[in-house]
Amino acid sequence: FSFLQERLRYTLVLLLLLHGTDSFYVPGVAPINFHHNDPVEIKAVKLTSSRTQLPYEYYSLPFCQPTKITYKAENLGEVLRGDRIVNTPFQVSMNVEKKCEVLCNFPNKPVTLTVEQSKLIAERIREDYYVHLIADNLPVATRLEFYSNREEEEKKKEKDVQFEHGYRLGFMDGNKFYLHNHLSFILYYHREDVEENREPTYRVVRFEVIPQSIKLEDLKADEKSMCTLPEATGSAPQEIDPSKENQLLFTYSVHWEESDIKWASRWDTYLTMSDVQIHWFSIINSVVVVFFLSGILSMIIIRTLRKDIANYNKEDDIEDTMEESGWKLVHGDVFRPPQYPMILSSLLGSGIQLFCMILIVIFVAMLGMLSPSSRGALMTTACFLFMFMGVFGGFFAGRLYRTLKGHRWKKGAFCTATLYPGVVFGICFVLNCFIWGKHSSGAVPFPTMVALLCMWFGISLPLVYLGYYFGFRKQPYDNPVRTNQIPRQIPEQRWYMNKFVGILMAGILPFGAMFIELFFIFSAIWENQFYYLFGFLFLVFIILVVSCSQISIVMVYFQLCAEDYRWWWRTFLVSGGSAFYVLIYAIFYFVNKLDIVEFIPSLLYFGYTALMVLSFWLLTGTIGFYAAYMFVRKIYAAVKID
Repeated sequence: FSFLQERLRYTLVLLLLLHGTDSFYVPGVAPINFHHNDPVEIKAVKLTSSRTQLPYEYYSLPFCQPTKITYKAENLGEVLRGDRIVNTPFQVSMNVEKKCEVLCNFPNKPVTLTVEQSKLIAERIREDYYVHLIADNLPVATRLEFYSNREEEEKKKEKDVQFEHGYRLGFMDGNKFYLHNHLSFILYYHREDVEENREPTYRVVRFEVIPQSIKLEDLKADEKSMCTLPEATGSAPQEIDPSKENQLLFTYSVHWEESDIKWASRWDTYLTMSDVQIHWFSIINSVVVVFFLSGILSMIIIRTLRKDIANYNKEDDIEDTMEESGWKLVHGDVFRPPQYPMILSSLLGSGIQLFCMILIVIFVAMLGMLSPSSRGALMTTACFLFMFMGVFGGFFAGRLYRTLKGHRWKKGAFCTATLYPGVVFGICFVLNCFIWGKHSSGAVPFPTMVALLCMWFGISLPLVYLGYYFGFRKQPYDNPVRTNQIPRQIPEQRWYMNKFVGILMAGILPFGAMFIELFFIFSAIWENQFYYLFGFLFLVFIILVVSCSQISIVMVYFQLCAEDYRWWWRTFLVSGGSAFYVLIYAIFYFVNKLDIVEFIPSLLYFGYTALMVLSFWLLTGTIGFYAAYMFVRKIYAAVKID
C-alpha cells in the first residue's frame, strides 16, 4: 500500500511540474528556440474541402517533392482525421528573407503537367480545396481583410481582419481554372530575452501566406533558381487547361516580421472568434430559461407531490382512497420488470460509458490540456477513455440487469460490450469503404482498424465483463414497494400520452439549451474550423443534464398519474427526444449551410450524423432514465402502502 502511495505522490508531483511549465500549453508541447539562419521546416498536412468532406494527402497532387519523402509518425486522432504530415522542399531559414525562388526544376525546364494531372488539379480547384501547411506546428492561414458595417467615417480607418485556415489551391473565372503557383510566406517571430553576450533566440508566433497565380512567361527566372515577380497590374494568372499538358513553375518567397505576440498566446489569432458575444448571450439566455423552467417545474412537482402524499397518507378516510385515481394506484406494478431487460440495461450501460467519457474529455479540454496545438489529442483521448469507461458501463448495466430479475449475466455483459460499439463500428466500416474507393487520406488504414478492434476486444470487452460481474454480484437496487402477482389493467390513454408526442414535447427544452453550441460544433466538424470553447461546452453540458433530468421526471409523473406503469422503456426513449431535434437541425444545416452536392460526401455527412444522433440519444436517454428511476423510488418510499 505504501508503494502505491509513493507512486501516486510521484505522479502528482510530475503532473504539477508539467502543468507549471507553461500557462496554457500542454504537457508535451514545448517551445522551440531558433537562432538566426536556423532551418524552419515547412511540412504539409493535407488538402481539405468542405464541399466534398474528403481529405487528401499533399502529394496526391503533382506538387514539387523533396529528394526523400518522410511521413511523421501519427497518433490515433490524426489518422482518424485524415492528417498525413509530410516534409516539403521549401527551404526557410530563421530571419532570412527570400525575394523569389524556384521550388523545383530549373527555370529553363519548367514543370510539365500531363493531361491526367491537369484534369486532377482542375477537379480539385472546382471542388474548392484548401492546402494546409505547418511551420513549427503552426498551421498556415490566409489573411482576409474586409470593411465591417461600421459608420462611413470609421470605415476608412479600420478593416476587420479574419483568418482562413490553409490557402486556396486555385480559383475559377468563368470556366477557366487558375492554380496558385507562387506562395508568399510571411512568418512572424518573437525575440526572446537572453543574457547580454548570448546570441539572440527567436520563436515562430504566426505563419501567413499570400497565394498568387503567375503565368510561366511572367516569372523571370535565372540559372541560380532566383526569379523576379512581375508588377501586380501587368501579370496574367497561371491557367490550367484540363484538356492538354500545362507548363508552369512553382515558386515561393519568404518574409520575416518581428511581433510582440508571446509564444504562449500564438494560437490566439487562429482562434479569434468574432462571435464570443453571441456565445455569452446565448449561454446566459439558456441558463436563465433553464433555471426559470426548472424552478417552476420543481415548485409544481414538489407542491403536487406533497399534496398527493398527504392525501394518500390520511388513514381516516379509507373509502375515498379506494376511488382515488393517480400514481398510488399503480404501486403494485410500477417496479414490474419491462420487456427485453437485457437490451435496456445494455443500452443504459453504453449511455453511462458515453456520459463518463464526454464529461472527462470536456473537463480536461476546458483546463487547456487538449488544445488544437496538440493535433489529434482530442480524438485519441476520447477513444481511449471510451474503452476504459467500460468498467463503469458494465457495473451499472449489471446492477440494473440484476434488479430487473435477469439471470444470464455473461450474455448481458457481452451484449453491453458489443451492442452500441458494434453499430458504431459497422457504420464506420461501411463509410470507410466508400472513402477508400475515393483514395482519400480520410480512410482509416487497415492496421489502424485492426488496432481499434484489438482495443475494443482487448481493453473494452474485458473491462465491461469485470464491471458487469461486480455490478451483478452487488445488492440490486431496493424498490420500496412489492410487485403484485397479477398485472393491473392499463386504462385507455389520452392522445397526448402517445410516445411520439412525448418525444416531441420532451426534446424541446434540452435542445433549446444547447442549440447555439450545436452550430459551432457543426462548423468545427464540417467546415474545418478549430473548436476550442470547451468552457462554454462544459456549462452547456451541465445545463443539458439538468434539463434532461427534469423533463424526464415530469414526463414519468404524468404517465404514472394516467395509471400507465410501463415507464422503463418509455422514459429512456422520451428523454432522448432532443436527439430527434438534433437530427432535424443536421438536415437544416446540410441544406442551408453546406455546399455538398455529390453522393459520397452526402452519404458521409448523414452517416456520421446518424452516429452523432444515436450517441446523443443514448446519452440523454440514460440521464433521463436514472433521474426518473430515482424519482419513482423516492415518491413510492414516501407513501404508506397497506
